[in-house]
Amino acid sequence: MLRRNLPPLDLLLPFEASARLGSFTRAAEELSVTQSAVSQRVRKLEELLEISLFERRHRAIELTPEGRELLNGVKVALQHLTSATHSLRQREARRFLRLACDTSIGQHWLVPRIETFLNPDSPVAIDLTVSDSEAEVLGADVAVLHGDGQWPGFVARRLFGDMVFPVCAPGYLERHPIATPDDLLSAELIDLDYIHWNWMNWSIWLTETGVDPASARILMRTNSYTALLDAAKAGMGVALGWGNLVDGALERGELVRPVAETVDTANGYYVLLRQGAGEDAHRLAQHLYRDTGMARPE
Repeated sequence: MLRRNLPPLDLLLPFEASARLGSFTRAAEELSVTQSAVSQRVRKLEELLEISLFERRHRAIELTPEGRELLNGVKVALQHLTSATHSLRQREARRFLRLACDTSIGQHWLVPRIETFLNPDSPVAIDLTVSDSEAEVLGADVAVLHGDGQWPGFVARRLFGDMVFPVCAPGYLERHPIATPDDLLSAELIDLDYIHWNWMNWSIWLTETGVDPASARILMRTNSYTALLDAAKAGMGVALGWGNLVDGALERGELVRPVAETVDTANGYYVLLRQGAGEDAHRLAQHLYRDTGMARPE
């Protein structure tokens, strides 16, 4: 068994300190024990391992090749223990607030707003889950989800509605002039895989703008909204952009709107607050509302 092959920690600590400081006496001072206690524990470790770890000279010690090999492993193990202990103590010192969202809003809207909620001295830390599994997202105290606002067990407040419009790279628009929705039928289209019932794809968008989608040219289909936008930014074709999620890319000039038409739906993004959630969860929900210019939830 692994435990039977592990030397006791009270033998490894004096060995590591002695090797690092090059002296049993200095190691004893650091560990607040006597020099003889350090020497005896190192000797016991050598007996246990049946190897010599130090060459002992007059008022000096030097690691043997076997000692150097052991020291490398011990240093890594102690660093891992120190890191794990620090993490546990920090977790005890801070309250963790469970926040969850789908991948689209997590990657294109939410993270910068978490940063403005937290600060190094805050007693609250965020445990963020990003997933397109609604069941997983609904395990949180506060969630941001796309839908119709109906989630049992949660108070849902609308952040913003769906405003869906075509986007593409400026270079693509220069090579493929597009002025009307009908022009999109001759463009390469990047489509969003219809995983969730409330997601819009090109077939729906074109139909809503009065264009028959039967002859639309789908170049690529993906279930990742980030991959869809990356493909559009790379000049591969035209994708559908959701207002508020692509605002930054439009402002930076990474994407442009080839046509002015926008399709609105009854759905939108909502902040969900679990019924009975604590004060921290209420503060986070209010913070997200303030960041969108909406009124605070009661």
